[in-house]
Amino acid sequence: MQLTFGDAEGLGKRKQTRREIFLAEMERVVPWQQLLGLIEPHYPVSGRPGRQPYALATMLRIHLLQQWYALSDPAMEEALHEIPTLRRFAQLGGLDNVPDETTILNFRRLLETHDLAARMLEAVNAHLARRGQSLRAGTIVDATLIAAPSSTKNADHARDPEMHQTKKGNQWYFGMKAHIGVDEFSGLVHHVRCTAANVSDVTVMHALLHGKEDSVFGDSGYTGAEKRDELQRCEAA
Repeated sequence: MQLTFGDAEGLGKRKQTRREIFLAEMERVVPWQQLLGLIEPHYPVSGRPGRQPYALATMLRIHLLQQWYALSDPAMEEALHEIPTLRRFAQLGGLDNVPDETTILNFRRLLETHDLAARMLEAVNAHLARRGQSLRAGTIVDATLIAAPSSTKNADHARDPEMHQTKKGNQWYFGMKAHIGVDEFSGLVHHVRCTAANVSDVTVMHALLHGKEDSVFGDSGYTGAEKRDELQRCEAA
C-alpha cells in the first residue's frame, strides 16, 4: 500500500472517530490468517496473463466492511473512494485502484459458490471462543426478511424456488429470511440460517443454538418453541 501526502496528513495526531476505533478493534480480533487460508485455494492466482486480481487480503477486508456497514456493491465502491479510513483498512493507498462494484460482487459470489461464508463464521466464532469473547450462557434468536423484487429469476429464467412471499403486518414481501442466534452478552452472531421468507421462525430455532445455553430469548415468533420435538433436549429457559 503506497500512501499519498493526503493519506499521511490524515494519520496525524487527533481524536479517533468511532469508525476508526471500531476498525482498530476488528483489526485486532478477526483471525485474518485463518480466513485467508480458507479462501486462498479458491482465489485467482496473480502472475497469469491478463488483468491481475486484487490482493486477497484487500478483497476480504472490503467484503467484511460491506457486511459491517450494510453497504450495497455500488455503495461500497463509492465509500472506498470517499472515506480514507475505509481505504486504509482495506490496505489501499491513495494511488491504488479501487475495486469496482462488479469485482466486489464477484468476490462475494466466489465465497457463495464454495460455501465459504459458513466456514468463515465458524472460524471466527472458534477464535473468539478461545479468547473468551463468545458463546456464553444466553442466546438471543431473531429473524429478518430479505426482500427481493417479485420479478427475481434464477439462471433458468424461473422464479427462484428458494424465495417465497409472506405477509408481515399489512404488507406482503417476496424473498428470503435470515435467522440468527446471537450471544446475549457480546452481541456476536454464532449461528445463521437462511430460508424462504414464508418459513416460520420457530421451526428454525433449534438450528440457532450452540447447545450450552441456560437461557434463550426470542419474540412472539417463537411462541410454542418448548413443545417442538427438536427442542426437547434443550434445557435453557
